[in-house]
Amino acid sequence: MLDKENDTEYDDAALQPEDDAMGSEGIAGTSAEEEQAVSEYKEKLAAALHEAEEVKLRCLAEMDNYKKRLQREKEEQAAYAAEKILTDILPTLDNFDLALQYGAQAPEACKDMLVGLEMTRGMLLDVLKKHGLSPVGEVGQPFDPNDHEAVSNETDSGAEQGHITRVLQKGYRLGSRLLRPARVIVAA
Repeated sequence: MLDKENDTEYDDAALQPEDDAMGSEGIAGTSAEEEQAVSEYKEKLAAALHEAEEVKLRCLAEMDNYKKRLQREKEEQAAYAAEKILTDILPTLDNFDLALQYGAQAPEACKDMLVGLEMTRGMLLDVLKKHGLSPVGEVGQPFDPNDHEAVSNETDSGAEQGHITRVLQKGYRLGSRLLRPARVIVAA
């Protein structure tokens, strides 16, 4: 072949790729080593993608658990938000109980006062019950160390052994949480 501008002669055979230099597959083909490398790269890429998906799912699950925990804590906080104020009100209830007990000893002299105290105590208890407060400890109940504090025991009370004979100070519970155990005397 003759280049007309440069008058240079080229060998057509020199322009043809040699099978030995380019491999048996030619320019468009790839060698077995390259195919192996590509295959390994694809496997590594698939494994990395799978691992990334697992990490993503774990993160989503952790986020969901975190949200649920926050919601539970928020609900618990709302349920027991009144605990401090109710605990502060308990001595007032105790004073009502003492006044009613004292007044019961001389009913004629304090009849009107007792009626007023009973009504006021009842209204206060109704409001507190509406907010989840409930009294703990009644005469005749079996003694429960989770709810009661035994101050002493009586042997000749006539009550069944292990049962409350007298309540010295009522206990109170807010929902499922014990605010104060009842102080009681138990039959021995």
